[in-house]
Amino acid sequence: MTIQNRGLRLSARNPHTENEENHPRRKITTSKTQQSTPLLTFRPPYFILTILFFITEVLIALFLHDKIIRPYVGDFLVVILIYCFLRSFLNTAVLPTALFVLAFSYTLEVLQYFNVVERLGLGKYKLARIVIGTSFEWIDLLAYTLGVLFILYLEKTKTARR
Repeated sequence: MTIQNRGLRLSARNPHTENEENHPRRKITTSKTQQSTPLLTFRPPYFILTILFFITEVLIALFLHDKIIRPYVGDFLVVILIYCFLRSFLNTAVLPTALFVLAFSYTLEVLQYFNVVERLGLGKYKLARIVIGTSFEWIDLLAYTLGVLFILYLEKTKTARR
């Protein structure tokens, strides 16, 4: 006789005819498929990286006004920043998180293509212009993609070292 209830499985023969405490086949197990891992967690290494990448992005925005580092390295780093932020608090797998970050970045770039900031009347708000952006460039999509590929490479080498 097997009874399953809330992830616990109790296996035993007829409990009325046998001594329940000494039964060799009686066992209580937890079904692995019914165990759940919490979605929220805190990972200090990712949080520290988030802070470092944020500071780097701010420094680039404030002090670099060149034609390579600010536009392209900034876009490369911003996907890493977002990824580290999500992994700081969410217990999600590497690939889905990285793909979400890439899709999110692409979405923002498409919104820039359609000039959403101005269409929504948010052009007067500096924060909206910074977060959403105002100028679409195809090469930004490449920078986002390379950033996510770099994340996947680093995560794979980190896993291989363990």
